[in-house]
Amino acid sequence: MSESLDNLLDLLDLEQVEVNLFRGRSPDETRQRVFGGQVAGQALVAAGRTVAGDRPVHSLHAYFIHPGDTKVPLIYSVEPVRDGRSFSTRRVSAIQHGRTIFVMSASFQRFEESISHGAPMPPVPPPAEVRPSIERLEELLGRQLPAELRENPIELRHVGPLTLEVQRDPALHTSSNYVWLRVRGPLPDDPLLHACLMTYASDLTLLDTVLRRHGRSWDDGRTAGASLDHAMWFHRPFRADQWLLFAQETPAASGGRGLAIGHFYTEDGTLVVSAVQEGLVRTLSQ
Repeated sequence: MSESLDNLLDLLDLEQVEVNLFRGRSPDETRQRVFGGQVAGQALVAAGRTVAGDRPVHSLHAYFIHPGDTKVPLIYSVEPVRDGRSFSTRRVSAIQHGRTIFVMSASFQRFEESISHGAPMPPVPPPAEVRPSIERLEELLGRQLPAELRENPIELRHVGPLTLEVQRDPALHTSSNYVWLRVRGPLPDDPLLHACLMTYASDLTLLDTVLRRHGRSWDDGRTAGASLDHAMWFHRPFRADQWLLFAQETPAASGGRGLAIGHFYTEDGTLVVSAVQEGLVRTLSQ
C-alpha cells in the first residue's frame, strides 16, 4: 500500500468521541479550505458506522454550506432518523467553529433481489491503453510536478484531452469528460470504505467537466468555484481498487453555477454508481 493511500485511509478512519458523534481531521497541507470530497467521504463514514453492516449505502444528498478550515478538527454529528425493516436513514452535520459547514442525508438498504438494468458504458479504450494523466500533464508543462500530486492516492487516466489542452485549443472544447480511475493499492473487503473512497474521488473531476465546455480551467487566472451540492446513488457492489470509468457530462450552466452528471462503470461495462454535482463557477471576462 502506498504512503499516500495509507494517509487517505487514516483520514477516513474517524475517531468516535460519543454516541453518534465523530471527529475527523484534514491532511497537513496548505489548502485554504477543506477538499469537498474529504468532508463528504468522512460524513459517509460517520453515518455508516451507526448503521447495521448488512445495510450498505444506496444514496446520499449533501450541501456544502461554508468552506472548511484545514487547521481545526471537523465534528460530525449523526442523527439516526429512521431504522425500518429494509432502510435506515441518517442525517449528518459537519461542524467547525460552532457552526454547520456541511449537511448530508444518507440512506442505507438491506440487499434485495429485484429487476435490474443499467445504461451501457460509452465506447472508450480500456485503461491499459490510456496514459496516466499526471504523465501527460508533466509533458505539457515541461516539468515534474510536486510529489503530493504525483503520489495522489487516486490514479486518474483521462481518455480525451486534459483540461489544460482544452483551455489552449478551442477546437477541443467538449461537454463530456471520460476518466478511468482507481485507488492506488489493494483495499480490505469493506463496502462502506469503497463507497466512501468513491465519494471522495467523485469530487475530483465533476466540475472540471463544466469548465471543459467553455475552455476554462481552475488555473487560468480568471475562473474560481466551489462545490455547492452533491448527490450519489450506489446501484451495485464495486471495488474502488479496480478500474472504474467515470463518464461525465454537463447539461447546463447559468447564474454562476454549473451542473455535471457522472456514471461509474466497471471494466466489463457494468453501471455501479451515479453522481450529480452543482458547483459555483465564477469567471472574469477577458
